[in-house]
Amino acid sequence: MTDTTVATGSDLSEAFLKTLVMLFRAEDSYGAWEGKSDETILAPFILDKEARAAIPIMGDPDPDTLWRLELFYKAVGITVEKQTGHIASPIMKMSHEGFGRMVLTTGRLVVVSKHLRDVHRFGFPSLEKLAADGAKIVEEAVALIRKYPDVADL
Repeated sequence: MTDTTVATGSDLSEAFLKTLVMLFRAEDSYGAWEGKSDETILAPFILDKEARAAIPIMGDPDPDTLWRLELFYKAVGITVEKQTGHIASPIMKMSHEGFGRMVLTTGRLVVVSKHLRDVHRFGFPSLEKLAADGAKIVEEAVALIRKYPDVADL
């Protein structure tokens, strides 16, 4: 596969956020988010310390939180694809208690393997942290694809 784009640092953070917003807007079948700013759309991903502490961890995770978690990793996968030309498919297995695992694969290569816990409180303290964490996961996945291209091509 040929590289389609090569971004690093803040460019990659920006690309990740744009992809996340694009996915969020793609789910808007009734136009509820039309005309809203990207910051407004990404606001549910932001949880300060007080907001995080106020969320109980007993009971099932909120469906909206699980949806945002899936969107986050889908955005990682799409950003990886934009960087490498390899499709990175997310697979999430979550228990009703908020524990689980997220895996992104490309070919036969596992490019992201993340144990998830306490997903009731999934979020980031700031927009910058959201972008940085997403970009970091993308960078690590891209590095694995570049290191093992033969496995990624299978």
